[in-house]
Amino acid sequence: MTVCYHLATMLDHLVYAAPDLDQAIDDIERRLGVRPAPGGKHAGGLTHNALLSLGAGSYLELIAPVRDGELKAGLPFALETVTEPRLIAWAVSVDDIERRVEAAKKKGYDPGAVVRGGRDLPDGSSLNWRLTIKPQPAGDGLAPFLIQWLSDPHPSTTAPAGCQFVALRAEHPDPAGIEAVFDALAVEMETVGGPAPRLIATFDTPNGRVELS
Repeated sequence: MTVCYHLATMLDHLVYAAPDLDQAIDDIERRLGVRPAPGGKHAGGLTHNALLSLGAGSYLELIAPVRDGELKAGLPFALETVTEPRLIAWAVSVDDIERRVEAAKKKGYDPGAVVRGGRDLPDGSSLNWRLTIKPQPAGDGLAPFLIQWLSDPHPSTTAPAGCQFVALRAEHPDPAGIEAVFDALAVEMETVGGPAPRLIATFDTPNGRVELS
């Protein structure tokens, strides 16, 4: 029997990519009513982020290239190609990442290689995790990546609070195809037809109910 996990119980974080982090922070504060806090640098100092708690163990990550010179190719989420802010990816929290990868492979989807990651925090400490990396995620990027945390605290407990995750849905020209991938990953998420691949998140915020895509 296949066990599917409800999205609200396994969403780790949403990734909102932008060409400029400061501008993205200002825009998200205006739209959601809470200002994301700087989270630090990763990818060898080539990218940096800001975070906003979404409650219940999940958070919103704003990520952008570090603008201290010419952009290098091969940044996470192809950030060097991002020209407009958008919701670009999402992560599923798991306790045993190898087991979940193997289970997905048996159902016909390879989530990618498992690699270690980390981020230097503003206070000088660091966070560490393992995650799946796939150069071209299924569904034109709509398939989630898996993450297993190796250190505490989880960002949702330290990032600015005030917003609450409500829902995440996907649009895709071939919704049946992406639903098969979600099934292989044991993830339940609403998927509907649309002209282009798109993630749409809904939050309850100090500014009311807001959608972000």
